[in-house]
Amino acid sequence: MGLVSAKEMLTKAKAGKYAVGQFNINNLEWTKAILLTAQELNSPVILGVSEGAGKYMGGYKTVVGMVKGLIEEQNITVPVALHLDHGSFEGAKKCINAGFSSVMFDGSHYPIEENVAKTTELVHACNVLGLSLEAEVGAIGGEEDGVIGSGECADPEECKRIADLGVTMLAAGIGNIHGKYPENWPGLSFETLEAVQAKTGDMPLVLHGGTGIPADMIKKAISMGVAKINVNTECQLAFAEATRKYIEEGKDQQGKGFDPRKLLAPGFEAIKATVKEKMELFGSVGKA
Repeated sequence: MGLVSAKEMLTKAKAGKYAVGQFNINNLEWTKAILLTAQELNSPVILGVSEGAGKYMGGYKTVVGMVKGLIEEQNITVPVALHLDHGSFEGAKKCINAGFSSVMFDGSHYPIEENVAKTTELVHACNVLGLSLEAEVGAIGGEEDGVIGSGECADPEECKRIADLGVTMLAAGIGNIHGKYPENWPGLSFETLEAVQAKTGDMPLVLHGGTGIPADMIKKAISMGVAKINVNTECQLAFAEATRKYIEEGKDQQGKGFDPRKLLAPGFEAIKATVKEKMELFGSVGKA
């Protein structure tokens, strides 16, 4: 199976009250680990690519080639969407042209009228090509590729305006934050989530900042309409810690320096374990 739009997997997830995980990729090892875990667990999966990560990996076409090659060579048969995460308007168009099967346009920092206008243009392009499109209302807290949000809650009426444009999924700020959550974090605003759900109906909702949100909040959010949950920081921390331990233990130097394939192997396994844990929490295991 090649790359697919995220629309069908998320429609099924919302109806079945589970969530599909979006796991951001940064290199070959991360991508392979996520795909193999999804295949082992028979779970649909979304591979997220930030604009910064796309640049780091050599460009969007390079990313598409790597992902498609891994899907073919590793015999991946579960549904896989390749998705631009927190994309700019121009970045979204570039990813559409490069062969991504899904894109996010983050217009949350624009006035609502400009967010509507830009999202409308991308809706038309994605509909023609059969791609899925994620939009955002209410900036997510923390920093993502230089865009900083304080974690404000979205206006449900603005969410309805964007949803009515025909986007596939909607990310609505409900107090969630990118990166680690501070000790004084008040938690998700389920009141806001309930109001957004009431205005957007069957549209799959997206929860960014999945790292560090307590499991009971994750499950409650899914029960209230969240069908896609993004995870990045937790994978970064697991990968870094596993690699650090390997280096500190001084394994496999043999007087020549580290073998890069062996150096990255512990991080590879750490990513797999993290993804498995999240897929089980989200309830997507066996749902491919």
